[in-house]
Amino acid sequence: MFCPECGSILRPKDKGGKRILFCSCGYTKVPDEEMSAELKETVIPQKKIEVIEKVEIHPKIKIECSKCKNKVAYYWTQQTRGADEPETRFFKCTKCNYTWREYS
Repeated sequence: MFCPECGSILRPKDKGGKRILFCSCGYTKVPDEEMSAELKETVIPQKKIEVIEKVEIHPKIKIECSKCKNKVAYYWTQQTRGADEPETRFFKCTKCNYTWREYS
């Protein structure tokens, strides 16, 4: 409910054992019986989502795998050290799935 004088939101307060609505401009009002409301929150159970297969899609880059000498690998970066340090680059060979990292 809003103050009819200044338009601010009326806030509830206990005064002399009674609940009143007041505004910072000095306006007060005794709330009507119909104004009081009870809020209830209903939680609806969600269906469980099961991850069947984790699929990662990464861009490919031309770089040589030290294990099988393949010339193509997947590439991604991840912050593994402090925020003021550069990201770590990870590579995964498209042929033998060997994974290695490169620091800057």
